[in-house]
Amino acid sequence: MSENSQGDVTELLARWGHGDRAALDEATRIVYGELHRIAEAYSRREHGANTLQATVLIHEAFLRLVKQDRPNFDNRRKFFAFSARLMRQILVDHARAAHADKRGGGAIPRPLSESVDYVPSRATDFLALNEALDKLGELNARKARIIELRYFGGLNVEETAEMLGLSIGTISKEQRMAEAWLSQAISAPLPG
Repeated sequence: MSENSQGDVTELLARWGHGDRAALDEATRIVYGELHRIAEAYSRREHGANTLQATVLIHEAFLRLVKQDRPNFDNRRKFFAFSARLMRQILVDHARAAHADKRGGGAIPRPLSESVDYVPSRATDFLALNEALDKLGELNARKARIIELRYFGGLNVEETAEMLGLSIGTISKEQRMAEAWLSQAISAPLPG
């Protein structure tokens, strides 16, 4: 997205936040390609598994996005961060629908990267990751946001650094720490 388009998007998002629904249509035209790229990056990590396709994911995200009443997106960063969170919630909802049973204590621990790649056969792992990510967010919101943007938003390290206004080194270090914490959390047996 060009720098000029970024400014346009910020202005359109502000207008939408003040009640101009037509501004959403114009913003959608500009950012759709970027959001689709993010959704495709997520889908590629799924190794062709039978799950939500990028187009379905982005359309569901847009359906939820337009339901927002008076959104407050000061800038495109907040918009894309919110969109990544929406995509994560859609995938969590999809996992819950596909697998209504609670996570069992005898579940086999899996690496974080496998848990993030939601497929119906690993719905339990995906839901455990979502729960662990919520807990991490309570302890350290920035680390949880980094994981959300990297894994669910499909952003690379540089894009995540730009989105959060942090250095690439900080993103890399905090991502490693968050991944270690999450791996521990999803591998730990549940109390019971």
